[in-house]
Amino acid sequence: MTEEVSKNTSSQTKSKLWVDILIFIAFLVTMDPRSSGLAIHEWLSLSMLAAMTVHLLLNWDWIIQITSRFFGKLGGLNRVNYILNWLLFVDGTLIMISGIMISESALPLLGIHLPQGFGWRRLHDMSANLFLLMLGIHTALHWNWIVNTINRYVVQPVVRLFAAGAKKDASA
Repeated sequence: MTEEVSKNTSSQTKSKLWVDILIFIAFLVTMDPRSSGLAIHEWLSLSMLAAMTVHLLLNWDWIIQITSRFFGKLGGLNRVNYILNWLLFVDGTLIMISGIMISESALPLLGIHLPQGFGWRRLHDMSANLFLLMLGIHTALHWNWIVNTINRYVVQPVVRLFAAGAKKDASA
């Protein structure tokens, strides 16, 4: 039974890693709409809603566990991480809502035209810049997990693959 649990944990960790890498790359592309073009910026941003939902679902057990212990026994780093995650969620929601409100490509293509005003563009820019700062802190807090997971599931398998190929070449 422990081997099955270990395989499930390993599979979930790999899934988290690849989803997080995709979200990070998509975020980097969407941070400068002039580089990718406005249409790619908007559609990629909208698709990130699905990726973020998967990210939250993959981490749901942690969210429930920390929520239930937040006002009880909980380490300071976990508490900071939890609060930061909520701030990222709220700020990400602001980015999405303001982005939808200023859409010039995706929504008009769908035949949806929203009224301009209320400083949506300014809110969008400010919340995106704040998100970038918080994402840097979030990444720093998870740096050991990132390095260890990439080493375990990317670097080590590649090294083993090349080592096996070298052994095969040496014996031929």
